[in-house]
Amino acid sequence: MVKRPARRIVLATLLLLSLPATAMADNKPACMPYTGEHMSFNVGWEFINAGSATMDIAATEHGWQAKTFARTNEMLDLFKKVRDHITAEGICVNGHMQSTVFDANLHERKYTAQKRTEFLWQQNRVSYTQHQISEFFDVPAGHLSVIDAFLAVRKLDLKAGETYRIPIFDSRERYEIEVNVQKRRETLTAPWGEKVNCLIVTPKLKTAGIFTNRGEMTIWMSDDARHIPIKMMAKIKFGRIFVHLTAYSSDTPVVASTTPPITAGNNGKQL
Repeated sequence: MVKRPARRIVLATLLLLSLPATAMADNKPACMPYTGEHMSFNVGWEFINAGSATMDIAATEHGWQAKTFARTNEMLDLFKKVRDHITAEGICVNGHMQSTVFDANLHERKYTAQKRTEFLWQQNRVSYTQHQISEFFDVPAGHLSVIDAFLAVRKLDLKAGETYRIPIFDSRERYEIEVNVQKRRETLTAPWGEKVNCLIVTPKLKTAGIFTNRGEMTIWMSDDARHIPIKMMAKIKFGRIFVHLTAYSSDTPVVASTTPPITAGNNGKQL
């Protein structure tokens, strides 16, 4: 049976690494060239197949919407059935990415939760809603959700030996993701059968309850303008988690449906 910290790393991995590859298409937001894409990943714990994840990105009226679905396989369903849906939305502000919504609908065995984060960037605030109770946090404009932060990493002109920082808000915390690009490169086989030169990127997250301080994560991204995540490995207390890209496709983007934002009532509190 997979221990709880390992299961959390699996879920975080499914969430963070379901990143799309760049495609050339019309009607894309100015700061988000990835709409119209689909990617699939296989997730394993050491030599055990643990589950899978998908991500689809669509254009919205003013920006983009990324939908991720993560699930355990039939074997792990017996111990810890996971069916998690994540939706991240954002817009372009003066040519830069700005997250607007991060919805997490979690179903992990008997545990269920619906969490919604709204980036009220024009007010330099963020609202976090769970169990119909909203909390407010002072967060300057320009902060991103975890999903959008990793999309932002792919847009960077990554250089070997360099370190990059991206401001995020996640799970009631505001901080910067530190992204290191190692000097060495490796060649991996992509799911379409080609050998791909890869940069080795090591991001550091600080969100409590997802990654421990001793946790290590490595992402192999294609060494080109697309920075496709071909492989990921996370060291945990009980072994390692591996993620492999298994499929990619790109279609003409369509306008995604959106839902009205949640408005906090009098039970919201300023933090």
